[in-house]
Amino acid sequence: MEKFWRISKSVIFYFVIAILYLFLFLILWISSYKFLGINAYNYAIKNYSVLKHGNDDTVIVAIDDKSINEIRWPWKRSLYAKIVNYFSEYTDVKALATDMIIQGKDDVKNDAEFFNAVKGMNDRYVSVFIPSDRQYAEYFDGQSFEQKFYDKYKISIDDRRTNKYTHNYSSMLLLDDKFLDSVNYLGSAGNLNDTTGSRVFSLPLISLNGKLYPSFSLITYLLVNKTDKIILYDDKIYVDKTGLSIPVDNNFSYIKNNIKFYRLYPNTIYSHKQYSAIDIIKSYDNLKKGLKPLIDPSEFMGKVVFFGGNARGDVIGTEDSSRTPVYDYHPGVDIQATIFDNMVNDDFVITPNYFNEMLLGLCLSVLAFLIVMKLRFGTAISIILGIICGYWAVCLLHFYPNGYAPNIISPIAIILATLIFGYAFKFIAENRTKEKVKNAMGKYLSQTIMKNVVKNIDNVKLGGRKAVVTVLFADIRGFTSMSEKMSAEEVSMILNEYFSAIEPIITKYNGVINKFIGDAVMAIFGDPINDEMHPMNAVLCANDMLKRVKKLRNKWMDENKPEIEIGVGINTGEVFVGNIGSETRLEYTVIGDTVNIASRIESYNKVYKTNFLIGSTTYNSVKNRVDVIKISGVTIRGKQQKMDIYEILRVNSGED
Repeated sequence: MEKFWRISKSVIFYFVIAILYLFLFLILWISSYKFLGINAYNYAIKNYSVLKHGNDDTVIVAIDDKSINEIRWPWKRSLYAKIVNYFSEYTDVKALATDMIIQGKDDVKNDAEFFNAVKGMNDRYVSVFIPSDRQYAEYFDGQSFEQKFYDKYKISIDDRRTNKYTHNYSSMLLLDDKFLDSVNYLGSAGNLNDTTGSRVFSLPLISLNGKLYPSFSLITYLLVNKTDKIILYDDKIYVDKTGLSIPVDNNFSYIKNNIKFYRLYPNTIYSHKQYSAIDIIKSYDNLKKGLKPLIDPSEFMGKVVFFGGNARGDVIGTEDSSRTPVYDYHPGVDIQATIFDNMVNDDFVITPNYFNEMLLGLCLSVLAFLIVMKLRFGTAISIILGIICGYWAVCLLHFYPNGYAPNIISPIAIILATLIFGYAFKFIAENRTKEKVKNAMGKYLSQTIMKNVVKNIDNVKLGGRKAVVTVLFADIRGFTSMSEKMSAEEVSMILNEYFSAIEPIITKYNGVINKFIGDAVMAIFGDPINDEMHPMNAVLCANDMLKRVKKLRNKWMDENKPEIEIGVGINTGEVFVGNIGSETRLEYTVIGDTVNIASRIESYNKVYKTNFLIGSTTYNSVKNRVDVIKISGVTIRGKQQKMDIYEILRVNSGED
């Protein structure tokens, strides 16, 4: 049962450590990805993935500062009409994708001009709508509106996902009714930023009250390629006509993919060639007058034009920008053009499955833990740093040219945390082992000696010093003849019970058991525990031992076990205390005449039929507290001079 309990305690200990580790792993993984991983991702995208400009066949027309400086904001819709008519009447663009929200009313004439221009280009004109999580106003019939909206702007989606849970928008920002009647292609401009506020994700599809709609860039791509059919899988959107496969992440409700950004043109905020809206308007006016345009329409032959506002001045409502890895104020229209180019190029940033990345991080963590536990400190640190540098290099190399973007920070953070955790665990485990060794060795050596050795572990060597101590010998009378009549098991049981009874008494009086010698015990008082009262404490200890043996004797008589008597001999004097033996095998002990005399004094108990004898040096220290009978002129073997010894009859408590 005791063995089972020890095993159970170890299992519980390691189980708790494992649960704690997994908890810390999840917390660190999520927090490192949230607060550091995105920054590392943005850094890698900017420095290792952004290698070229946007497609030459995709261009930007922007209502920029130059446009606002020449024509005061807000603009009449007749100006928008001129831009649309320029591309409709004089160019052969594949599509005009307008990243602007058309709300409210202008005057009747301006509205009519604009809506007629849109109708004239409705086979190539694309606009945006913005989904919202807010509810429609109570008076508005949102259900009827959305049904008409869906009937007109839906695309054919073959949804083959196994996980169809998608973040569901509740409403959309309402557009002008006449504009909705004029335009045939609308796409969502729903945004999704990372935890740092940087725009790194796009939403190729969004769900509006259970119905799926394409993004602004995706509907532009479908229009250019004259199709409205896509197949939706858990991990990709597939366009059968062109073979385009858009990687998406559908694990966390949003059908999203990572944007692959392009290098900005020098001294601009655009990654595509950009034209000023005012130059397009002036060119249209010149063409109508038969004059040379500022921008020749032939420049747009066969191109896709993205039109939007991004004036950086103080005029409210003219700037549309987001923070991205390549620029803090990246124009929204350029971001939309970038997403479109990703589709045209079939070139995306590929991110591994989130749970597969966590599994990789866990494997690296386990590897780091094993390295910490199995190898020396310097070797382990070198290998782990090598793994970190190697992982970092592999991640950056994958950004170019493959566009594969693994999680850079979280696995490295996990490895470093495992390094700390591993050495903390190793420290705890080694201390537990040391405690077990100390407890085990303490059963062979004194706990006091063991603690002293551990305390001075770096100074364990042969040698010692002289000290004045009191040595106590206690021996069981007639044990040899008694043991011949008992089995080995019975002898062992009696000795174990006897030694277990006297060991606490010796410890109580600051004594240290030096060794068990068969049925005898040798104890030292005064060292290694410093005790000025060691002669008296040795006498008090012996007195209590005799009382305890008397109780044991009565108990064993009731159990039909042999009666035992012990004899105690005590002597005080100078000894050599320290480590005796060889360089490979040490024993902490005391040697000298004082020890030999104590042993001889104990043996005289057999001669004088006594139980408790002390030497004269001990008597001189305790004589005020003991009643004795003096035994004069005793010959001690090995000594030429005779000496007096004393039988203790009674020990005073000392309270007086």
